[in-house]
Amino acid sequence: MFNDIYRGKRVLVTGHSGFKGSWLTMWLGRLGAELCGVSLPPETEPNHFRLLNPPGRSEWCDIRDAEKLGSVLREFRPEIIFHLAAQPLVRLSYRKPVDTLAVNVGGTVNLLEAARNVPELRAVVVVTSDKCYRNSEKAEGYRENDPLGGYDPYSASKGCQELVAASYRDSFLRAAGVGLATARAGNVIGGGDWAADRLVPDLVRAAAAGAVEPLRSPSAVRPWQHVLEPLGGYLLLGQRLLEGDAAAASAWNFGPETADALTVGEVAALMNRFWPRVGFRFAPPADAPHETKLLRLDCTKAARDLGWRGVWNAEECIRRTAGWYRGYYDSGRINTAADLEAYIADAARKGLSWTN
Repeated sequence: MFNDIYRGKRVLVTGHSGFKGSWLTMWLGRLGAELCGVSLPPETEPNHFRLLNPPGRSEWCDIRDAEKLGSVLREFRPEIIFHLAAQPLVRLSYRKPVDTLAVNVGGTVNLLEAARNVPELRAVVVVTSDKCYRNSEKAEGYRENDPLGGYDPYSASKGCQELVAASYRDSFLRAAGVGLATARAGNVIGGGDWAADRLVPDLVRAAAAGAVEPLRSPSAVRPWQHVLEPLGGYLLLGQRLLEGDAAAASAWNFGPETADALTVGEVAALMNRFWPRVGFRFAPPADAPHETKLLRLDCTKAARDLGWRGVWNAEECIRRTAGWYRGYYDSGRINTAADLEAYIADAARKGLSWTN
C-alpha cells in the first residue's frame, strides 16, 4: 500500500493517544513504519490507545512545552510528521477558549518551529478541521480556496492553524525541501471514541448505562465518515509529499459524498438499528451555545489530484461503528484490526490506487 513508502520510515505522530491518532498509529505500524508518538496520556476510561497497545514509542509531552517537544524531534529525527494533537471539542472551547487557542495554534507553532531544525524531515501533514471555514450555512460543500473563519473558539483556532501552517510552508519549509500539507476532514466516527460532547460516544455511554441520550441538535447536518476514510487520505497525502510532489503541499478536503451528510437524528436512528441498546430522544437544551447547523465539504480536488475517494457509505460506516461498540460491550472484543482489514479489502475491490 502507498507504494510501500512508509516501510522503515521514521514517522512522528502527535496526538497518537487520541481517537484518530490511535487508529493512524496502528495503520502505520501495519505499513512497517518506525513510530514515535507525542501526546498527553489518554484522558478517558476506557480508551482506544490502551486497548490497542499500538506499536512504537510514546513520549508523553504537552505540545505547549516547546523545549520538550523540540528535544523529542531532535532525538527522533522524523522523516515525516502527522500532526493531530489538538483540543478537538467545540463545546469545551467555549469553557476553555485560552487553552483551546494555546494548544491548537500555539502548539502548531511549537511543532513547526521545532521541525525547522530536523534536517532529515521531508514532509508534514497538519490535520485541521472542516470547521476552519467561514460557515455561511450554504448547501454547497466548501472548497479549499473558500474563506477561513470561525464563530466559536475551536473553529477560530482551526482557521488560525491553517494560516500558521501556510506561513511556515511559504516562509521556511519549502525552501528547506520539506512539503507541508493541511488536511480538513469532516465528522469522523468509529470504534474506540469515548470523548465527551460527541454524538456517537454520548450515545454509547448512555447505552452502556441503560439510559436514553437527549439529542441537542437533531436536525444539524454533518459530513459523517468512518475514521479510516480521512486517515487513508492523510497517508496518501504523506506518500505524495515524501515522493516530492510539490503540488501536494497545499490544503485538502477529505469528506463523504453529499448523500452521506446525515442529520444527527438520522445517525442516532442508524446506531439504534445496528445496536438496539442505543436509545435517544429529541431534547434540544435551551441554553446551548452556537453550533453550525449545516456543513458539507467539496472533495473534488482530492478525487481529481490524489485519486482519493471514500470506501464506505454512511450506512456501512455506522454499521461498522455500532458493531465495534456492540462487540466491546457485549463480549470484550476489539474489532479495530478487523475493521482495518475489511476497509483495505473493500478499497481494493473498488480499485483505489493506494491499495496496490
